[in-house]
Amino acid sequence: MSLTIGFSNPGSVTIGGKTAATIKSLSEAKEQASADALGKDADDAKQVRTGGGPVQEEAPAESGGNQSITIKILLKRMKELQQQLQEQQQQLAAAQAASYPTEEAKTTVVMSIQGQIADTNAALMEVAGNLVREMAKGSGSGGVINTTA
Repeated sequence: MSLTIGFSNPGSVTIGGKTAATIKSLSEAKEQASADALGKDADDAKQVRTGGGPVQEEAPAESGGNQSITIKILLKRMKELQQQLQEQQQQLAAAQAASYPTEEAKTTVVMSIQGQIADTNAALMEVAGNLVREMAKGSGSGGVINTTA
């Protein structure tokens, strides 16, 4: 479950006395600084992985010639959420490594990112549950199982 709040003038919203644009530029600067400190290029194509097995190449055409549209959509959404989770974990690592004017400011930023990670995890679990449900629906007819080599 996620909650979205809209503001009529988002440019006027400040967090800790700073506008969203200022916070974004500071975040990008801190990300660059942490990348420099680690000796990595900020635009490095490598991604942080947590858990799971070895990286596998994607099968051609999503390997789903006989998968239902719902399953394909759920798989696509799951990949998007996993990517988003990786990005948020990288933001969290950068926020924890950055220096802040006060400990309270650092705690606020870190807790905010942790909240985003929790929301993404919840969405990921919801999609996984829906995917299992959809796959179970089709398992009786054999329409979900790909038997091609």
